Amino acid sequence: MRVLIVLTYYRPHTSGLTIYAERLARGLARRGHTVTVMTSRFDPATPREEVRDGVRVVRVPVAFRVSKGVIMPTFGFVATRLVREHDVVSLHLPQFDAAGVAARARLMGRPATLTYHCDLKLPPGPFNWAVNQVVHGMNRLAGLWADRVIAYTDDFAVHSPFLSRFAPKVEVIPPPVELPTAEAEAVQAFARRVGLDGRGPIIGMAARLAAEKGVEVLLAALPRVLEVYPHARVLFAGQYQDVLGEEAYARRLAPLFERYRERWTFLGVLSPQEMAAFYPNLDVVVVPSLNSTESFGLVQVEAMLCGVPSIASDLPGVRQPVLQTGMGEVVPVGHSAALAEAILRVVGDRARYVRPPAEIKARWSTERTAAEYEALFERLLAR
Repeated sequence: MRVLIVLTYYRPHTSGLTIYAERLARGLARRGHTVTVMTSRFDPATPREEVRDGVRVVRVPVAFRVSKGVIMPTFGFVATRLVREHDVVSLHLPQFDAAGVAARARLMGRPATLTYHCDLKLPPGPFNWAVNQVVHGMNRLAGLWADRVIAYTDDFAVHSPFLSRFAPKVEVIPPPVELPTAEAEAVQAFARRVGLDGRGPIIGMAARLAAEKGVEVLLAALPRVLEVYPHARVLFAGQYQDVLGEEAYARRLAPLFERYRERWTFLGVLSPQEMAAFYPNLDVVVVPSLNSTESFGLVQVEAMLCGVPSIASDLPGVRQPVLQTGMGEVVPVGHSAALAEAILRVVGDRARYVRPPAEIKARWSTERTAAEYEALFERLLAR
């Protein structure tokens, strides 16, 4: 079948949502489907159209930005053409333009699914508040016009105001998780590259430097961890410079990063192969997210595939990898002291938290996710 996937940001942008969409697109392409991704050309250096890993990517030019969003005057024209060319449409929210695409799909008789990744919560301020209201309204229209609404977990679906509104339409499909195999030499070379000397423990965090990720919670937990483990280090994988809309947040945390410069290392954005070498060097990974802009945390499962436990915030969806596997601990949201004590417990008795990789793969994989989307699309087409 011909599948159109629509989202605001795609590669080379890096976020949980873009990684999910990329894995889904490639997974469906491997299953023999023709897949097109429609997205914004947020970076003028990227081509307007290209084929990546068997997936056609169509980027719509951006006229200007509004907060973290983009305005694309020709979006409607391109969407009309692409919806007409495809059999099914897969929308990924939050996305301002999703309602218009869902309306086109309904008018043209194309089944449309809507995957709700997380809530949109912009920084405080009257302008951002107004933007939030507009996007929420458009998301609700997209939900009304979509045939099915997809959630990562029942936990998040039940607690999300958006998803609970569309409960009769909601289907749960586990998110796609995959990680290349890293040979022992690659893992050791990575350790040498980042200056690991055999002392630790090594605490990992993989995210953008963004306010909702709770980076300051880990920073505040460090003094207690360093009391017990003076040589503990944090390896932070992900974009940490020029993160869209997070410049003020980065400036606010800069003095703390300077204070712990011997204990905190920014690695930047890592390739999938580098991430596969990153995780085995960790003793624990932390996901101290602060709100429902995080709904799962794919990095938890990636780490678990490498035998690394996770410590996650007690947020709907985010807590599920730990609760479903027992491979880690869940701590109160924004509670630095609790995070510090959980780190000490996990690294002090790490073997108790480790589960076989096969058990993790059975729950989450790109193959399973793509197969479940395929089955859903076929049911909708048959109807």
